[in-house]
Amino acid sequence: MARVTFYLDDKIVETEVEQGATLLEAASISGIYVNSNCGGEGICGTCKFLIKDGQIERGPAGLLTKEEVEEGYVLACQTKVLGDVKVEVPLETRIEEGQILIDKDAKKLRTIRAGGEEVFFTREPLVDKLYLELPKPSLDDNLSDHQRLYRKIRSKKKVPILQTGLTMLQEIPTILRDNQWAITATLGMMGDTTELLQVEGGDTSGRNYGIAVDIGTSTVVVHLVNLNSSKTVDGEAKYNSQMKYGEDVIRRIIHADEEGPEELHSLIIDDINGLISTLIFRNKVRRDDITSVSCSGNTTMLHFLLNLPASWIRKTPYVSASASPPPIKATELGIKINKGGLVYVVPMIGGWVGGDITAGILACGMDKSEKLSLLIDIGTNGEIVIGNKDWMISCSASAGPAFEGTGAESGMRASRGAVEHVTMNDGRIDYSTIGDGKPKGICGSGLIDLVAELFKAELIDRRGALDPRKSDRIRERDGQSEFVMVPGSKTEIGKDIVITQPDIENLLRAKAAIYAGANILIKSLGLEFKDFERILIAGGFGSYLDRRKTQILGLIPDIPLERIQFVGNTSIIGAKMALLSREALDACHRIAESVTYIDLISYPNYYDEFMAAMFLPHTDLERFPTITQELSREV
Repeated sequence: MARVTFYLDDKIVETEVEQGATLLEAASISGIYVNSNCGGEGICGTCKFLIKDGQIERGPAGLLTKEEVEEGYVLACQTKVLGDVKVEVPLETRIEEGQILIDKDAKKLRTIRAGGEEVFFTREPLVDKLYLELPKPSLDDNLSDHQRLYRKIRSKKKVPILQTGLTMLQEIPTILRDNQWAITATLGMMGDTTELLQVEGGDTSGRNYGIAVDIGTSTVVVHLVNLNSSKTVDGEAKYNSQMKYGEDVIRRIIHADEEGPEELHSLIIDDINGLISTLIFRNKVRRDDITSVSCSGNTTMLHFLLNLPASWIRKTPYVSASASPPPIKATELGIKINKGGLVYVVPMIGGWVGGDITAGILACGMDKSEKLSLLIDIGTNGEIVIGNKDWMISCSASAGPAFEGTGAESGMRASRGAVEHVTMNDGRIDYSTIGDGKPKGICGSGLIDLVAELFKAELIDRRGALDPRKSDRIRERDGQSEFVMVPGSKTEIGKDIVITQPDIENLLRAKAAIYAGANILIKSLGLEFKDFERILIAGGFGSYLDRRKTQILGLIPDIPLERIQFVGNTSIIGAKMALLSREALDACHRIAESVTYIDLISYPNYYDEFMAAMFLPHTDLERFPTITQELSREV
């Protein structure tokens, strides 16, 4: 074993690892989140550590500069620990506490207001508690304990098919008599069957909680819900620990294919259990009082949750192992709640359109609305749905990590010190950062703002090309152009914060993928963007966007701004709705089965549509008339 000491500003973290482990593995064991876009393959150059002292085996320098190598920088994923070592983790390498959208202020779930409409579902939690006072047996009423309990349950609740496991059957007689026939029955929905999960003495019906989970590629969000009042008690979030195996799901699937899915499964279960423990401690809730969990997420994340093989999701014809898993005992997955508790998974639409989109459709009321709507969940995949209560069609556009802020020269996730908004006036740059401190990078919303402002100021052309003649902030470095947004003297990291020409091109590719995907769906039905009464932007990222600047970029169409609505983390909202209402869960299954999925790769004109969208705001300026007019110049 070898001791690794990590230095993070005024904080020191120590751990022990086996000799031969990489520094990236050591950081993961220590709970230190590190940028590692490529999942440890040594090709992204984001996991830079500074060696202070110790025994290491240096791997390939990869994307490190000559100066960085001379200073002692290494790539954590390529550097092995041979003995005790001391390492400094630079600010720009770390992923700190993020601005993860929790939405825990959405208190009531019986009535959901989303996308400007109200959606109503009958409150009927998937797991319910009933306090029952049973009549004692007599010669005139000598029904067995088992049937006596069933009779009482059915007098309170309509349950045609009721079942009980053997262990519970063995416990019922004693529990009934020890508590003078006054007990609380916990009932869980298992499809068309209701299962008696637990029998407790006395009245515990007032203590019934559920957990709603949104498993994102980057973040995991958990809400604690009071199933009796329908209120969200609290919420918590963290970065997905699977990130050490790559920013995107493809890299994680490949890792699972090579090493087995068990570790990826364990990581997500540990994340969920950790968040549940935090909520239990903070709100003084008994673990046994948590009786159900509802999980939403993309198809790959839900497969890792259930420890299902995900190999065929990434291979033609992109088939999942299961799109609609049955309810599962929490103990089978290792989720630490009541021993009889159940886990429900929001059904998935397809290999690349998962339960998070099913939940989003439910939360926005698209499946009940007369209005023609366009739902865009902006993220690594960029899922898109159009339609109304009569029909819906979807696709997934691979946008990559550009909107997450990672992959850019000065890019970072939405965490403390990230520039999130940018404006430019007469050459002056104003910006705001998360936490209001000195900047140390730019997150996704900041990148979109900056590119839009550069375009408005004519510092880049419609192709996104920087023009060094227009500003002394544009310079050449290592053979490529870059714009210096904040000089190093004003940053927390002591380095210039820049946007490079490749950064701009990556952002344009990401926005082009999403716009082209939406446009293909719309054109395939003979529609135009102007036909939509509302465009719904979902996801934590969307909540921090400037609508007009997003239009200037060409990510969303040029329609009246009042039609564009940010609907928040609809994945967690939909998961809560399903948790609280059998009717809502049934609606999820109908949605998943009814949405038509289109594979963009097989669409004959997708590449042409994609290339046309690579310009600012688009090759066809007639699609963005108000943007052209606003800029007051010939663009």
